[in-house]
Amino acid sequence: MSNVRVIATGLEFPEGPVVMPDGSVVLVEIRRQTLTRVYPDGRKEIIAKIPGGPNGAALGPDGKMYLCNNGGFSWAPGPRGALMPGSPRPSEYIGGSLQRVDLSNGNIETLFTHCGEHPLKGPNDLVFDRQGGLWFTDLGKRRARDMDVGALYYMKPNATELIEAVHPLLPANGVGLSPDEKTVYVAETPTARLWAFDIGNPGEIKPGDVIYRGEMGKPIAGLGGYQMFDSLGVEASGNVCVATLISGCISVIAPDGKLVEQVPTGDNVTTNIAFGGPELKTAYITLSGKGELVAMDWPRGGLPLNFLNK
Repeated sequence: MSNVRVIATGLEFPEGPVVMPDGSVVLVEIRRQTLTRVYPDGRKEIIAKIPGGPNGAALGPDGKMYLCNNGGFSWAPGPRGALMPGSPRPSEYIGGSLQRVDLSNGNIETLFTHCGEHPLKGPNDLVFDRQGGLWFTDLGKRRARDMDVGALYYMKPNATELIEAVHPLLPANGVGLSPDEKTVYVAETPTARLWAFDIGNPGEIKPGDVIYRGEMGKPIAGLGGYQMFDSLGVEASGNVCVATLISGCISVIAPDGKLVEQVPTGDNVTTNIAFGGPELKTAYITLSGKGELVAMDWPRGGLPLNFLNK
C-alpha cells in the first residue's frame, strides 16, 4: 500500500469524486449531506448542503455539477467502527431525485423526481455522453423485508426529458461509457456482475438476444466469493475499473470480461474511482469506511470525461 497517498480524512461517507481542472476534487459526503470540495493540501470546503443523500456527481456542459440524490439512508455501525448505510426510516427518506448545483453559489435545482409516473427511488451514479445527455442508475431502496429493483435512465440534453432505458436490473450502481460511446456499462451491487448494453441512438439501448427473462444486455463479468460492486471509472484503454466492496479493491475488467487485476485499497468499503493528474494517470479513490479520499499512481491513463478533461 506504499503507493496510496491520503488527501483528506474526516469525510462522512465520501462518494462521487470529480477531479477538477485546478487539481481540487469535488465529491459528495452522503452522511454529512454535502457537496464538498477537497483541495490538494487536504482543506475541505462545503459547496452546498443537500438534504437527502447526495450519492454521485458529474460536471455538465453548463459548468454545473449534476447529482444523483438517493433520498437518504439510516446509518448503522459497520466493521471497525465505520458507519454504514441502512434501510431508511420513513422520516429520513425524502424520495430520490436528479439535481444540479451551481458551483459558484451553491444553489440547488431539482430536475427530476419521476420518470413518467414512476418515482426515482435511489439514484446512484451518472455519466455524460458527448451530446450532453446523462446516463444514470437507480439503486432503489432496501427495506426490512423487501427491496426495489434497479433501473438505468437517460436524461436528454438540456434536461428536457427523462427516459427509462433499462428496467428491471438488480440494484444498479456504477455506470460508465466505453471510449467510443457505443456501450454503457452498469455494475450490479449484490451480484458483483458487470453488464454491457449496446447503445443505438442517444439514450436508446439496442435490442439483443434474450438470455433468460428479457435482458437487454450482456453480463460480461462476475466475481466469485462474497464481493459486491459499487461505482466505477473507465480507462482510456476501455478497461472498466469497479470499486469493489468487502474485498476492498478496485477490480479492473477488460471489455471482453477478463479480470485484469484487483488493486487493493486497504478499506473494505471502497466506493468509487476517478482519474486526474498528468495523462490522467492518478487514481482518486473514495474510502468510505475510513472516511478518506486517497490518490495513487495508476499504470494506465483514465478516459477523459466529456465537459471536464477536454
